[in-house]
Amino acid sequence: MKNKVITGIDLAGKPENPTGWAVWKNKRVETSLIYTNNEILEGITRNKPAIIAIDAPFSLPKKGILRKADKEMIRRGYRVFPPKLPAMRTLTVRAIELNKLIAEKGYKTIEVHPTSTRKALNMPSKDWRKIQTSLKSIGLEGDQVRNLTPHELDAITAALTAYLHLQNQTEALGDKEEGYIIIPKKQDWRTLQI
Repeated sequence: MKNKVITGIDLAGKPENPTGWAVWKNKRVETSLIYTNNEILEGITRNKPAIIAIDAPFSLPKKGILRKADKEMIRRGYRVFPPKLPAMRTLTVRAIELNKLIAEKGYKTIEVHPTSTRKALNMPSKDWRKIQTSLKSIGLEGDQVRNLTPHELDAITAALTAYLHLQNQTEALGDKEEGYIIIPKKQDWRTLQI
């Protein structure tokens, strides 16, 4: 894992809204808010990540409002929104297009859900200050002087999911036809060694 770069993205449905961006290398995470697909693609090209974790559905269900992955997530107690809801549909369509552009550049992506990652790791789920403290406690380093935005913290959590994925500590829910959501195998975040 040394010198491998991981990118986490908390994608916004519309380019005028902030997208959380996190680049993780050797325990150090740099975060920011970015907006356009071009900014995302430029960041990927500049950082050359081994893997990119994106918080957004990569596909629409073939029928109904839920994919097999969404149904499995809900069955396990992970609350995900149906990709066909109007606001989610906007996000999903953007994610499909962005994912295609990233793949054309030769990078690997995984679909993740940061709230579910935190639940699987028994982390605080919506108390942003506690989430930031938890991420520091597992050994991540970064901007120590400011409170990160929820979008940045979700991007770091997405990157954490990708890190665990590279360590074979995740599982894939869903199927090949409609896609997979990657979540960590259940464990307590306090036992994580980064």
